[in-house]
Amino acid sequence: MSADRWISAFLEAQAADLGAAQNTRLAYGRDLKDFAAYLAHRGSTFQTALRPEIEDYLIRCEAEGLSKSTRARRLSAIRQLYRFAYEEGWRSDNPAIRISGPGKDRRLPKTLTEAEVTRLLAAARDFGRTESDRLRMTCLMELIYATGMRVSELVSLPVAAARGDPRMLLVRGKGGKERMVPLTGPARSALADWLAHRDAAEEEARIARRAVPSRFLFPARSAEGHVTRQGFHGYLKDLCVMAGISPAAVTPHVLRHAFATHLLAGGADLRAIQTMLGHADVSTTEIYTHVLDERLKSLVLDHHPLARDRA
Repeated sequence: MSADRWISAFLEAQAADLGAAQNTRLAYGRDLKDFAAYLAHRGSTFQTALRPEIEDYLIRCEAEGLSKSTRARRLSAIRQLYRFAYEEGWRSDNPAIRISGPGKDRRLPKTLTEAEVTRLLAAARDFGRTESDRLRMTCLMELIYATGMRVSELVSLPVAAARGDPRMLLVRGKGGKERMVPLTGPARSALADWLAHRDAAEEEARIARRAVPSRFLFPARSAEGHVTRQGFHGYLKDLCVMAGISPAAVTPHVLRHAFATHLLAGGADLRAIQTMLGHADVSTTEIYTHVLDERLKSLVLDHHPLARDRA
């Protein structure tokens, strides 16, 4: 079979059997196409490649300056491809099974102060030229900060999840796993205001054009039918400018980090934060304790009288 057929069959299995998210499948697809091109240049294929060729490919990736996390993901994609090929009987071995990965850099997540988040939330109320723009942006920002949702989870929320003034939202995360996340008072208020405006606008469109109602909370004229991740990212950059915050310092994932860090600083239980973030392993959540450790060190060094230089 061709390399494209190997990749497409593998990605279909990832979606059907493991519920892999679209972004994960796209990343694996890109990684495997790059590996296939490398093999083709050496006169090899997925069917004939051996362990030394895979190791040489990873060495080349390192020489190109790819980060540890990128190299680890590429090796993961290759391993899973060959595990799938072995199970399907396409190969009688798995040449990647004993290759050790580079590991991942353990970097502290970037976050925002509570004051900076407050400025962003205030700016959202004046965002855009229309009432619809302002209500939608306010709802998006209140929800993402109140729940710590991933941006893909936020923009694809079904409108059914928001009906009935909910105290909690049902969120479908990675691998199709569902979790419940509580809503704050401001988030519930922003959700109710947006929902009333959204429903009224849809009813007007239905009467005027016989338009079909959207099943999404944040409908848009996109291929997906809702506000896209890229669209929200662009809105957030503009919002940062309005709030006097560097756009380079803020992404949707930074808001997720802010949610977790501020909860932990307020005394929330680490296991509860793990559940709300949808982390499969608490070790992923524990990185936020290191963020607080760094802040506590700075607090002591900057303000403790014994840490100051004495003349």
